[in-house]
Amino acid sequence: MSRLFDILISGLALCFFLPFLILIVIILRFTGEGEVLFLQTRIGKNREPFRVYKFATMIKNSEKIGSKTLTMENDSRVLPFGKFLRKTKINELPQLFNIFIGDMSIIGPRPLVPEGEANYDIDISKKIRSISPGATGIGSLVLRDEESYYAHREDAHDFYKNVISPYKGSLELWYLENKSFYINLKIILFTIIAIIKPDFNSLAYFNKIPKMPNAMILSKTNMKDDDI
Repeated sequence: MSRLFDILISGLALCFFLPFLILIVIILRFTGEGEVLFLQTRIGKNREPFRVYKFATMIKNSEKIGSKTLTMENDSRVLPFGKFLRKTKINELPQLFNIFIGDMSIIGPRPLVPEGEANYDIDISKKIRSISPGATGIGSLVLRDEESYYAHREDAHDFYKNVISPYKGSLELWYLENKSFYINLKIILFTIIAIIKPDFNSLAYFNKIPKMPNAMILSKTNMKDDDI
């Protein structure tokens, strides 16, 4: 997406959502630990680090305790209101500011924390980071509920590194090779649908997109079976 388009859309969105954002700020300020924003280092274009903005959903210093950058099933670090913000993805609305100032684009590869980026081969990382990261994108769309594939596993970190990260990388490379105005429109539309209907399967609507590994499908199926 062009920089002018990013500025225009993010600016209009910030104005439109301003009353709602203010309401969320007030609720966060007087609930949980009183924290409003969570700033996290992510890897952006040309592999340069930047600070991404999110609404706070966890206790302070959550990245230094427990499962660190991975969120587990019934994670005690997630605050009550934070669960709602994470489930609806409202916690990511402050990233509109990242888009407005140029850290991110509306559509692009998902920016990862340094530990997550390190799971990519260096050449793959350079290819993915040749464009600006996006608030949404094919990786973010297909793996919108990423936590559900590993949150219940005892080997969550290994599973993320050896199964989820390679698949995520293949999705981002697919986007780089196939990106177009039409693909971008589909990603925006399907992102909206996925917010309204979380179980929406976007994979079926993209041509020759990498298939999800069987290990991920089985892992999610086992989690659902455990809930019965």
